[in-house]
Amino acid sequence: MTQIAELTSPDQDLPAPAGEQIVMALPKGRILGECMPLFTRMGIELPQDLVEESGRRLRFPTSHPGLDIVRVRSFDVATFVAFGAADIGICGADVLMEFDYAEIYAPLDLGIGRCRVSVAEPAETAGTDDAGLWSRVRVATKYPNIARRHYAARGIHAEVVHLSGAMELAPRLGLSRLIVDLVQTGSTLKANGLVETEVIASVSSRLIVNRAALKTRPEVIGAWLARFRQALEQGQEREKG
Repeated sequence: MTQIAELTSPDQDLPAPAGEQIVMALPKGRILGECMPLFTRMGIELPQDLVEESGRRLRFPTSHPGLDIVRVRSFDVATFVAFGAADIGICGADVLMEFDYAEIYAPLDLGIGRCRVSVAEPAETAGTDDAGLWSRVRVATKYPNIARRHYAARGIHAEVVHLSGAMELAPRLGLSRLIVDLVQTGSTLKANGLVETEVIASVSSRLIVNRAALKTRPEVIGAWLARFRQALEQGQEREKG
């Protein structure tokens, strides 16, 4: 694997001749807002309509001539990077776990977008029987692969009801016994009469890279990784100070 640390200094000017511009995929929503300080520390200005998510543009230039940004759904960031539509991206670990693309390298944990993938079920039934005795369970989730792997490791067959949202309704309406979903504060679960019964994985956002892009353009991609690493370290130093 290419050794990133030895490629180039983040203080070097990044080349941007024809063919050397990179495309970065960023997710809509909370993570987009949380990653803005990284760009500020790198001295890169982003268009206002990207930050505010207004307008209809999907691809955005930045103040750096070597960097363009595409704004996509959080679940699509990994796909854009894996298939080479974007060279790098910022993506939640939950998405990486769900898709497990071999084409993606995730060298940096950015420490933003912290939450967890958890199991939840109605408060009145939680803990009423021994899950270790189950042979199968019906689960509503937008993470079918994570859910199946989690229960398969316990010898339980997970019958997955794949939903894109409103997971909290599923147990109350008899669609599933429990849900596997992303949880931040747990307030939505509580408002819908559910309790978090198990944490499958803690989640934060990662800087991800297309492996082929790293292999074919190691100096350019490596310089961007070094710049992001330096911005991350600067932020950590400020928090300590």
